[in-house]
Amino acid sequence: MKRIAQTIRLRPEHRDEYLRLHAAVWPAVEDALRAANIRNYSIHLLGDTLFGYYEYHGTDHAADLATIAADPQTQAWWALTAPCQERLPGTPEERQWTDLQEVWHLD
Repeated sequence: MKRIAQTIRLRPEHRDEYLRLHAAVWPAVEDALRAANIRNYSIHLLGDTLFGYYEYHGTDHAADLATIAADPQTQAWWALTAPCQERLPGTPEERQWTDLQEVWHLD
């Protein structure tokens, strides 16, 4: 299992929309995440900063992420959520969220 932590900025003017959307995430989007071996996924908010965490239980993370990105329902979901978010400086062009380095973990 691989732990993934990510962050992105929430645009304050879209806060209510983002929270409304995540109060009822589409089942098809959740199904795509599960099919891609993603478990224990959560998103947290502090001020205008979103923090996401999930556990990856597969063997090819890049391929599973590509499968998610190719999913039409996920693409439609991202079309709604992307305007609510602002990429952080230094985030690779092909990414929306910035990966965080794990510096400590307690089992």
